[in-house]
Amino acid sequence: MTINMPGVAATSTTHDFAGVLFDFDGTIIDSTEAIVENWRRIGEEIGIDHEVILQTSHGRRSIDVLKDLDPSRANWEYISAMESKIPSLCKNPAIEIPGARALLEALNNLYTPWAIVTSGTKALLNGWLNVLHLPRPQEITVAEDVRIGKPDPEGYYKARTRLLQHSGEDDIKDVLVVEDAPAGVKAGKLAGCSVLAVTTTHTVDQLKAAGADWVIPDHRFVEVRRKEGLQGAFTFTFNSIY
Repeated sequence: MTINMPGVAATSTTHDFAGVLFDFDGTIIDSTEAIVENWRRIGEEIGIDHEVILQTSHGRRSIDVLKDLDPSRANWEYISAMESKIPSLCKNPAIEIPGARALLEALNNLYTPWAIVTSGTKALLNGWLNVLHLPRPQEITVAEDVRIGKPDPEGYYKARTRLLQHSGEDDIKDVLVVEDAPAGVKAGKLAGCSVLAVTTTHTVDQLKAAGADWVIPDHRFVEVRRKEGLQGAFTFTFNSIY
C-alpha cells in the first residue's frame, strides 16, 4: 500500500525524544482489505454503498462515522461488538507495515516509552495484536477513551501527558508521534508533538500539508539508540526523508 514518490530527493536527520506515540492502522499494520470487507457488511445492513462510507471513514472512529450514517448504531456496545469481529471474521488478515515489528522490538529492547493512540476500539486493537503477535505497548489510548476523535488532539494529548508523567525537571520533554493520515498528523501537532509520517496511505504532499515535520516511506528508515549522557532520552535517525 506504500505510495512511491519517484524522483523525490531524500535526506536524513537526527532528533532526540522522550518516547513515541504511534497511530495503529495504516501506521503499524495495514488492515485495508479487512476494513473494506467490514464496511461492506455494515453498508448492506444499513442500506448504504460501502464505497460511500469509505470516502470519509479512514482515520475516524467508527462511532463518528455511524453518527453521520445511522445514529441508532452509534453506541459503544454496537461498535465494540462489530470491531471485535474484524480480526477473526474477515477473509483477508492485516499485514505489517514494513519495518514496524523491528522498530517496536528495538524500542522495547531500549526500554523506550511508547504507546498506541488509535481511532479503533480496545477490542479491535487487542484483536489485531493477538492475531499478528505484535509487541504490546506500555500504554494505549483507544476510541472509547476520548470524547472526539482525530483530528482533535485529545487522544495524543492524554497519551503524551501519561508518557511524561514520571519525567524529571531536567529530562527531555519532546515526544514523537508517528502517523499515516492527515487527520492524525494534525492531532499530533495540536497536542504539542513532533510528527513523523509514513507514506502508507497518503501522499507526501498531503502529509506535509497537514503539518508533518518529516515524511518517510516506512519504518525501515528509522533508527533509534539511547542518548548518551542524557537519562530518559532516545536518539532517532530518519533516513530517506522526502
